[in-house]
Amino acid sequence: MLEILYQDEYLVAINKPSGLLVHKSFYAGEADTYAIQELRKQIGQKVYPVHRLDRKTSGVLLFTLDKDTLRMMSTQFEEKMVEKRYIAILRGWAKEEETIDYDLINENEVRQNAVTHYRRLQTSEIDLPFLKHPTSRYCLVEAIPETGRFHQLRKHFKHILHPILGCRKHGCNKQNKLWLQTFGINKMTLHAHKLVFTHPVSKDRITLNATVDEEFRQVGDILGFDLKAYS
Repeated sequence: MLEILYQDEYLVAINKPSGLLVHKSFYAGEADTYAIQELRKQIGQKVYPVHRLDRKTSGVLLFTLDKDTLRMMSTQFEEKMVEKRYIAILRGWAKEEETIDYDLINENEVRQNAVTHYRRLQTSEIDLPFLKHPTSRYCLVEAIPETGRFHQLRKHFKHILHPILGCRKHGCNKQNKLWLQTFGINKMTLHAHKLVFTHPVSKDRITLNATVDEEFRQVGDILGFDLKAYS
């Protein structure tokens, strides 16, 4: 059963598990289940995704229950009226606060402007030798993407040389292998923890929060991060 964070006659939001595809995609490959079909079966209604999360990204995922509401919510996303907040665990200690303004190439080889704001929340250094270093450093950050490009956060953190722990395509595979061999963990530590928007009908300001899963908490425990605000 999917965890439903919010539901009324126009909208429904879930805490998407890591590993679940939102819908069929040429770029993501095939899967046995998709969030769309699972949610439709669970609530007995057709649903329309307003945005998407990567397969390995967990967190708040919003759907509408009709096409008129979908158009209204899509406009909010397009006009940057929706606040999206993520937490991620990065290799190394990133700056305390930074805006990454770095163009990305999309699936169709088109260059797009992409902007991400982030702030460092916590740091950790553990007794885990890596390459020439006797220890390993990590940080917990909150990221706010101003734009919504394909794999934006994963690519932006790779660009500043602080890749997301557990990310394969845009991460550090040597670091990921170390975590798999040492701790038996290959979790991508990227989670959409908050979504804030205006309800398209009532005009109320809606804030949705999604808790991290057990594997994210496990990584946090190893690093000594306080994740109570996200659990």
